[in-house]
Amino acid sequence: MNRQRVLGLAYLSPYIAGLLVFTAIPFMASFYMSFTDYNLMSAPRWTGLKNYVELFTGDRTFRRSLSVTLIYVFLTVPLKLAFALFVAYILNYRLKFINFFRTAFYVPSILGGSIAIAVLWRYVFATNGLVNMLLAALGFEPVNWFGDPQNALFTITLLRCWQFGSAMVIFLAALQSIDKSLYEAAAIDGASKFHSFIFITIPLITPVIFFNLVMQMVQAFQEFNGPYIITGGGPLKSTYLLPLYIYDEAFRRFNMGYASAIAWVLFLIIMLLTLAAFWSSKKWVFYAGDKRS
Repeated sequence: MNRQRVLGLAYLSPYIAGLLVFTAIPFMASFYMSFTDYNLMSAPRWTGLKNYVELFTGDRTFRRSLSVTLIYVFLTVPLKLAFALFVAYILNYRLKFINFFRTAFYVPSILGGSIAIAVLWRYVFATNGLVNMLLAALGFEPVNWFGDPQNALFTITLLRCWQFGSAMVIFLAALQSIDKSLYEAAAIDGASKFHSFIFITIPLITPVIFFNLVMQMVQAFQEFNGPYIITGGGPLKSTYLLPLYIYDEAFRRFNMGYASAIAWVLFLIIMLLTLAAFWSSKKWVFYAGDKRS
């Protein structure tokens, strides 16, 4: 082994060690534990497929949590992407103080996952919070945002959509890379800005839309802080996402084997939906040099 290869491995060794210790080994350990009865106090006891059979045949909480998680993901991802693209499209214009506005719209994505913002969100939408005060000033009745199961999930969804900054920045970079001569040619042919957006902008940024779609979907399935801090999964488990269920089984009931089984089911759902997204991308994602009509 030559000196350059040894030097390269030396530089990579911290990353490789971190990958093994904090990702690969826990990943395989959780797979093994999903087939065991393990309470953290005694040695794991092999039970085979018992945890998975219980999940799909007798666990109503799992089915409820899974349905809430799917609703949450399919609500937040399209709304967040649409809002991020809308804001990016506006910020693509040369406006006064444009750099300030770009920074201001990006800040929520940095702070949004923190505990402090979740606590602030809970107070903003409280019974006597800022939102109900504004509604009262406009003559509307106050809304029970967190006490009503029909409103609680929507309120948590708003928190996720508010963190659109990272997707917005990626969309903005994609919009700035589009050749302006395409819009000029379309304007000469009589196309409106709406038609230019639909038939020029959208097709040219479909790779970026696809990237943001996959990333935001994976992150939405892993959402924990907001529902845990704001509602605790309530009321009536209307915001009880699968990550909360995994946490409760693992660290409150010390049922680590069952929690690992839930985690692996969640992993398989994310993987299948990601594969479906990649399969569908052949029909709607267009790359440079693509020969499809």
